[in-house]
Order: sequence, then structure tokens, then C-alpha cells
Amino acid sequence: MKRKDHPLGTTNVLLDLGFDDAEELSAKAALAIKLNQLIDKRGLTQTETAALTGMTQPKVSQIRRYKLRNISLERLMQALVSLDQRVEIVVHPRRRSQVPGITVAA
Repeated sequence: MKRKDHPLGTTNVLLDLGFDDAEELSAKAALAIKLNQLIDKRGLTQTETAALTGMTQPKVSQIRRYKLRNISLERLMQALVSLDQRVEIVVHPRRRSQVPGITVAA
């Protein structure tokens, strides 16, 4: 039996799976992970989180379940700021070994 050659994957599993908006979804996921960690650490309910961030409770519920298609990157960043976080966006030229793209470190 012959072994099939598999193309090398990237560091973005969503891109490897063929999502058109993989970079944006990965960025949203990274921010949502941080936001959910803060909510858990502070022991906040969804209602309390909504009041602090200016979101509705259903939006907080979406974030808690990582349903991020209808939530903007900007909204996630604003929610983090509402929870006393500093969000920085840094733009720099890519290195030769890198492909252009978006990466979030949270």
C-alpha cells in the first residue's frame, strides 16, 4: 500500500481546513480565549460581563461558546479594554521566511 503525500500544514489550522477568513477567525479566537480567561478568573457571570463590556448577554454567550462570526475584532478588543487590559496592534514588514498575514498574541 502506497502512502499518500500530504502537503505541509501551516501554523493556522483554519487556513489548512480551507476557511476563507482563517486569519480573522484565528485572531478572534485568540482574543476570545483571553477574554474568557479573564471572565473565569474574575468569576463573572455573563450578565456581569455584559454590563462591564457594554455588550448584550447573548453576545457574551456567543463569545463564551466561541461563536465568533458575528462579533468583530474591534468589539473583542473593546471588551478586553473594558476589563482593564491593554490591547496593542503592531505592524511591521514580514521577514523573508514569513508569509504576510495576521497574528494575535494574547
